[in-house]
Amino acid sequence: MSLLNKTAFLALMFLLILASCGQVYTPKPRGYFRIDIPKRSYRLFDSTFPFRFEYPADAKITNDPNSPHQKYWIDVRYPQYKATIHISYKSVHHNLVKYLEDSRSMVIKHIPKANAINDSLIIDPQRHLYGMAYDIEGIGVASPYQFILTDSSSHFLRGALYFRVIPNNDSLEPVIQAIKGDIRHMLNTFHWKNNIKQK
Repeated sequence: MSLLNKTAFLALMFLLILASCGQVYTPKPRGYFRIDIPKRSYRLFDSTFPFRFEYPADAKITNDPNSPHQKYWIDVRYPQYKATIHISYKSVHHNLVKYLEDSRSMVIKHIPKANAINDSLIIDPQRHLYGMAYDIEGIGVASPYQFILTDSSSHFLRGALYFRVIPNNDSLEPVIQAIKGDIRHMLNTFHWKNNIKQK
């Protein structure tokens, strides 16, 4: 068989194989592991701290290991999701504006990766609770939810949700939505305890 005949034969075989395949390959979208979120239940955090709230039963509260000298700073940890809500508390002594500006600058740092930052006011005069919640949208955002609370005279609290994984909020979306719901529950059950103040 000559070289020309071999080439024609191979081309004919290739065309027959191609024609016999009725489908054309199309790449599949990237998939992620399914994350099952358990039914939400809550328990009360109420100790010697200047505040109390209900937090998820599947989470653990620990002292902030990075700030051992801050006795009212805590982490609400979700070990199964590698997620933590970092909560820092400070008493107010004519420095509320500085705390508010510092917190705002922490949110602004996420602008380069954020698609949107949706803020919502928290106003509840009966509980002396005022603040802001920031829902930060974007695939590579390091902290998808942050909030601040104050009574405007004595207490200031800041919270931020972080994950100990490379940010890919498409795959984390079910967990992010569940924890955002938990944070909203924490805010709805939050109370100051005015008889205790940080020294």
